[in-house]
Amino acid sequence: MPLPPAPTKRASRVDLTAKPVAPSKRKTAARVQPEAEAALNTPVAAVRAPASRAKARPAKPAVSSIVMAAKPTPQAAPAPQVVPTPAPAPKSKAKAQPSKKKGPTKLFVLDTNVLLHDPTALFRFQEHDIYLPMVVLEELDAHKKGMTEVARNGRQTSRLLDALVAAAGDDLKGGVPLSATGNAQASGSLYFQTGLMHVEQPQGLPDGKADNQILGVVAALATLHAPRDVILVSKDINMRVKARALGLAAEDYENDKVLADGDLLYAGALALPLDFWTKQGKSLESWQSGSHTFYRVRGAITERFLVNQFVYFEAPGEPPMYARVTELRGDSAVLKTLKDYTHPKNAIWGVTARNREQNFALNLLMDPDVDFVTLAGTAGTGKTLMALAAGLTQVLDDRRYTEIIMTRATVSVGEDIGFLPGTEEEKMGPWMGALDDNLEFLAKGDAGGAGEWGRASTNDLIRSRIKIKSMNFMRGRTFMNKWIILDEAQNLTPKQMKTLITRAGPGTKIICMGNLAQIDTPYLTEGSSGLTYAVDRFKGWPYGGHITLARGERSRLADYASEVL
Repeated sequence: MPLPPAPTKRASRVDLTAKPVAPSKRKTAARVQPEAEAALNTPVAAVRAPASRAKARPAKPAVSSIVMAAKPTPQAAPAPQVVPTPAPAPKSKAKAQPSKKKGPTKLFVLDTNVLLHDPTALFRFQEHDIYLPMVVLEELDAHKKGMTEVARNGRQTSRLLDALVAAAGDDLKGGVPLSATGNAQASGSLYFQTGLMHVEQPQGLPDGKADNQILGVVAALATLHAPRDVILVSKDINMRVKARALGLAAEDYENDKVLADGDLLYAGALALPLDFWTKQGKSLESWQSGSHTFYRVRGAITERFLVNQFVYFEAPGEPPMYARVTELRGDSAVLKTLKDYTHPKNAIWGVTARNREQNFALNLLMDPDVDFVTLAGTAGTGKTLMALAAGLTQVLDDRRYTEIIMTRATVSVGEDIGFLPGTEEEKMGPWMGALDDNLEFLAKGDAGGAGEWGRASTNDLIRSRIKIKSMNFMRGRTFMNKWIILDEAQNLTPKQMKTLITRAGPGTKIICMGNLAQIDTPYLTEGSSGLTYAVDRFKGWPYGGHITLARGERSRLADYASEVL
């Protein structure tokens, strides 16, 4: 069969029914026909791809002639018509597949404190590789004994390493796939120091210290694997400084940080723009239910709303509006007005809100449908007082809960004074000075005109419903119909926070309070605190709420000290 003419339109198919251009021998036509029929269902781009291979094979001139015939003539203008979808055909081998990895992988050398801080750090480096010096394994073995959080993390790290080694077999020189135990997000490999390494100890540093030995291993790996990036990851600031002074790359382990900046923490309240009511116009819906007014609003501003978030409108010359988001559906949101706890008739155990944020907090505390409340704020903003007042009202007056359980992180500000004698509650007594101060204020306000006997009986009644517990004995317990107050929550790690919150049984409400500017636990920051972790994870949950208290109400001296000191 003779060859067909060249197409006059771009990306058009070869037409075998057209008239031949020139006669050809039957043997050549018989050899070309199978390839020509296959070219019917192949786009021109795919036909062009093997052109270089066809030129390298002189034994098949017919394939080369088909490629040349498929090119459009120089005089033909490109047609703007839509090219019909060709029949399914195998993809061209000349097309490069996109790579899943962006750039070369790095080699991270982990310090011991990273694994003692977060055992799952082994699986946090995605496609990059991890190297563990032998000194790190020795330090892990030295820290695994005890009942502290560091010892538990050391044992957990040892178990994870044992599972990885068991899955890989006896050969560890080629690396252990980090995904061997089911962690698909970690596609790199784990390497151990399996042999002697020529390590030159940095000059001026003692030989026996483990940190200096790790620095020597990092320097040797950087020379051995050049130009690959070898990076030391450590929570020790001084070690990172020494590494940079020696010309080595060093980074902090930041995967445990919920937020990079504490200013980005969810505040729980949002100010509405001054033209809010004007933009709503005729689309605004409102209705009354009991003592609350509901508004259904629409527009782009609803994208910034979260369930149980407080919104407020304050403009000069217009009445203010304070509400809480109760429902989000598409581009619409339902706002529910708040109960005014600033009025004396709505006082809670003699306590009234003194500012806008305290009113928001009392609305969360007094709502039985909210199971988890977080309160953040500086010293003197009334966190503990409002939590106790709301708890006493719902335990003694409303009988919604059976008792109040109060606990806190026992982290001292200065030096430790040693072991404390007595029972669990007696040992926790010195840590509960804030509880005693607030109870004294609440008892005085509730029994102001009852005399000495009335105040004494009120104190006995209050203390009979308040139990002080230590966090060390919380694991395995279940609290039902309890009002749990967790004070100084900024000193908790995310793991400790999870342990405490999961103790809640049916009908229990948990209130977490803390000041992120007063973290006393070593190696904890505003970004990695358990309070920050809980606020970020629970925002938008229909049964949880958060508010950041901004204005101190303790005294003018305390307020000024919080600002200038």
